[in-house]
Amino acid sequence: MEDKKDRAQTFGIAEWFRPGEYARVDESLRQLKGLGAARLRTHLSWADFHMPEGPAWYDWLIPRLARQLDLLPCIHYTPPSLSRTGSTSGPPERLQDLADFVDLVIDRYGEHFTHLELWNEPNNLLDWDWRIDQGWQLFAEMVGAAAHWTNQRGKKAVLGAPCPFDLNWFDLMGQYGVLSQVSAVGIHGFPGTWDSENGIWQGWAELIGQARDLLAHYNPEAEVWITEAGYSTWRHDELEQVRRFLEAYDTSADRLYWYSLSDLPPEAEIQEGRQFDIRHYHVGMLDFRGRDKMLARVLRRGGIPAARRKLQLASAGLSAVRPVGDERPVLITGGSGFIGSNLADSFLSEGREVIIYDNLSRPGVSTNLEWLRARHGRRVIVQTADLRDTAALSKAVEACGAVVHLAAQVAVTESLNCPLEDFTINTASTVQLLEALRRREEAVPLVFASTNKVYGCLDELALERGNNGYFPEDQALAERGLSESLPLQFATPYGCSKGAADQYVLDYAASFGLPAVVLRMSCIYGQRQFGTEDQGWVAHFMIKALKDEPITLYGDGLQVRDILHIDDAVAAYRRVLEDAEALAGQAFNLGGGPENAVSLLSVLEHMESMLGRRIARGYAPERAGDQRYYVANTSKLRAATGWRPSVPWAEGLRRLHHWMGEQQDSGALARPQEVRVGGVPA
Repeated sequence: MEDKKDRAQTFGIAEWFRPGEYARVDESLRQLKGLGAARLRTHLSWADFHMPEGPAWYDWLIPRLARQLDLLPCIHYTPPSLSRTGSTSGPPERLQDLADFVDLVIDRYGEHFTHLELWNEPNNLLDWDWRIDQGWQLFAEMVGAAAHWTNQRGKKAVLGAPCPFDLNWFDLMGQYGVLSQVSAVGIHGFPGTWDSENGIWQGWAELIGQARDLLAHYNPEAEVWITEAGYSTWRHDELEQVRRFLEAYDTSADRLYWYSLSDLPPEAEIQEGRQFDIRHYHVGMLDFRGRDKMLARVLRRGGIPAARRKLQLASAGLSAVRPVGDERPVLITGGSGFIGSNLADSFLSEGREVIIYDNLSRPGVSTNLEWLRARHGRRVIVQTADLRDTAALSKAVEACGAVVHLAAQVAVTESLNCPLEDFTINTASTVQLLEALRRREEAVPLVFASTNKVYGCLDELALERGNNGYFPEDQALAERGLSESLPLQFATPYGCSKGAADQYVLDYAASFGLPAVVLRMSCIYGQRQFGTEDQGWVAHFMIKALKDEPITLYGDGLQVRDILHIDDAVAAYRRVLEDAEALAGQAFNLGGGPENAVSLLSVLEHMESMLGRRIARGYAPERAGDQRYYVANTSKLRAATGWRPSVPWAEGLRRLHHWMGEQQDSGALARPQEVRVGGVPA
């Protein structure tokens, strides 16, 4: 039996590769190394091997995989020409043929593995047609002979698992003598996905216990392996995938293979047919474009301990809601982000409870959440969920007394890469939130974070190019900034999705009487911002400068923005939320105004003066959707609420520099990024 100390430090991945997927294999190996996987279970299709290209494919695949990982090949699928039914699920006409193929596999690839798995999910009609083998005699004779020959050739046989678990089937295999020929038996389980916990799912401990009890009768030396465990995130509940992984990892099984590495692309064919069951397409640690889900992110950053910390950080949930009198907590979507954590801190510091609704996917958000928890303890109620998880979102709305909706897909470049996802997150999820609010009996105020990108590129503005930036030729416009009277123009999918959400919020206020208000933000900066090129360019510049790394400017660097310090932004959100009923159905520009209008180059030059050294920089072409000039006219917001910015931009940069220095000393700025970067300054 495998040493338990070794077992506690390892896990495997189950991932299938199709003939010809050379590039995907190489990319998967790179990903698996980063995730810390020590083992790989993959199929060695008997049917595919009999195709003309089959031998060459496996001659390349098996050694390639085995050079990096402990490899478990799984042999299944009958060649149609040998099958009694003419399909890959039919028993072979000559049952000994499987043992003969095992002999060939060991001759050809035996140096690359120690164990060989025989078949996969035989109780699945797509894998084994038990309708013509209802007593399982054919299967038992075929696999028993193959297992015997595996042992004769110096390898160890693993009995492929049925799914769902079937104790009677295992007992029958024992009666037929198959269990006496194997070194391990596999079990599969997908609790919460295909295995209903209200029905057939008994729990890992029960299944493993039943398997061990049976093996004690037929083969006490055999091990119990979880050869497939997984969880589909088709509902976008990525934290649940982390929880399910740890549940499987912490069992007493001798090995664990998690299914799987990557989601299937939407166009992929599965056994049941394309898109027959959407759950099949979302079981990976990575999405189909190769981006990490939460499970992959935490494993990549710190292995199993990091996964446990993430689960612990997000463990409180809505069960912790304890309204103080009639005052329910404030719900902040994206509450662990830059603006969200600062806003949450302001409420929490006054003794109010806050629901932090966040999928914890962006850089620095876990750090921000830990900071909030350390400062405010149990008043921080964490709902770790994606906006697209409609059930979780509805529960959060039911528990709250007010909403600030900050969570969004924020990268212009990502919106160009995947417009549909951008729409789903930014527009459709906002409508789901509005619907949840509409279902509430009482009126719940909402402030929605929109963006200056709803005004488009502003190419129609007549600008003068000066040494310090672009400014309007119209002097009056330069003195006031751009007002809410600007027509909405959507230059990118991001602008379109945020603009559509912006309009839905205003429409729900008009059509259904929701006390909902829109704030169209310029560039907000300050403490608790872990900026990237996609978002938070001021902080991104400071991080790069402190690390003494070059900064890339897209365009000439003379683009002008009215940067607003986070303390002023928080004050604005608080004012608007307090007056939401009176302000309902209105949109307000929120920014630093003309007094805080500054070019990207000017910000860099000021940072250089603070640091006392030059900051290396390079230039790249302008990016889609970038505005050469955007300065908000905030007179409407000032008149309605009395708010006005109080932190001059140079003072704000000094504060940011001080905070960043503290973060650098603590090592927070050296942590790996949780998302890829790209895009244009907001």
